[in-house]
Amino acid sequence: MPVPAGSAPVLAVVGGGQLARMMAEPAAAMGLPLRLLAEAEGVSAAQVIPDHLVGDYRDLDTLRTVTGGCSVVTFDHEHVPTEHLHALAGDGVAVRPGPEALVHAQDKAVMRRRLAELGVPCPRNAVVDSVADVEAFGFPCVLKTTRGGYDGKGVWFVSTAEECEAPFAAAAASGVALLAEEQVDFRRELSALVARSPSGQAAAYPVVASTQRDGICHEVVAPAPDLDEALATEAQRIALTVAKELDVTGVLAVELFETTDGRVLVNELAMRPHNTGHWSQDGAVTSQFENHLRAVLDLPLGSPAPRAPWTVMVNILGGEEGVGRLYDGYPHALARDPRLRVHLYGKELRPGRKVGHVNAYGDDLDDCLERARHAAAWFRGDLGNESE
Repeated sequence: MPVPAGSAPVLAVVGGGQLARMMAEPAAAMGLPLRLLAEAEGVSAAQVIPDHLVGDYRDLDTLRTVTGGCSVVTFDHEHVPTEHLHALAGDGVAVRPGPEALVHAQDKAVMRRRLAELGVPCPRNAVVDSVADVEAFGFPCVLKTTRGGYDGKGVWFVSTAEECEAPFAAAAASGVALLAEEQVDFRRELSALVARSPSGQAAAYPVVASTQRDGICHEVVAPAPDLDEALATEAQRIALTVAKELDVTGVLAVELFETTDGRVLVNELAMRPHNTGHWSQDGAVTSQFENHLRAVLDLPLGSPAPRAPWTVMVNILGGEEGVGRLYDGYPHALARDPRLRVHLYGKELRPGRKVGHVNAYGDDLDDCLERARHAAAWFRGDLGNESE
């Protein structure tokens, strides 16, 4: 689709999921043209970004086609092959985040080595080539594929040699290595999210608490309740240090364990807008999606300050097949809570699939939790059709 002469630079986005979809709203408000590489017609982001191409992100020619004439390319996911990112950079496209940074989100072994060099606190870990290596590392532990895992996929909790067979078979089939990590005794999971521009400006969002179910982010509370101020500052310091030292451009989410003995350890990195930052769409002065766009285009960053004392985000996951249409949840949810903010992704319902989220904000945490949980349960169909 042609872009008017003299308009803003075209930004290419690789990946047609909900993260790219949610970049479209602030892009439209700012007059920033987006061009999307979608994996199939009708996927989440393709529904709202007219200028899109359907193709395989693993094909370099396809990547060159979608980025042709674009000033910058950014991503909905971390799975584009590293060598293709270097090729695009060689073509003169500003790849943000760049391949040297993004590899730390693509490869967990590379990430662990670099964080160790930086002195960033992490769980004890080691690359393992055999069951004997896992036994030497020590049970119980967590086995992770070094590449390709997300939302609980590619992660196994193992306590015996027999339980290691499936992880090693899966890794061998995928042609990737396995990383062993200690099982951390943690109180809860936290997330420190920052945005950083090529010029070095950075903005740090409040540290949030997240709850996982079956390896999928279920609920986020911003800010993390009862978090020691010094520990919150340490979490933000870690995120800002990682962003600077890895030269991250855009949003960086650092997922952390808050241990029972009062420390924070880095669990995962994501170099893109992240589920633990969805609360910012309605709860922060500048959402993570707008700040990601600003950052990759090297525009001044917006304030990450919260708009209300509390914001709660609860994901809407697909329930059993045949529950109905998500749209049917609107009359009840919106009438019950006029302040509720609902974000649906235009995806088909499948059990366990992220199909949307709700945000509730206000002065009382318990009230926000009840409102967000009720609305998400209603959209999932967990509450039936009873009236209140």
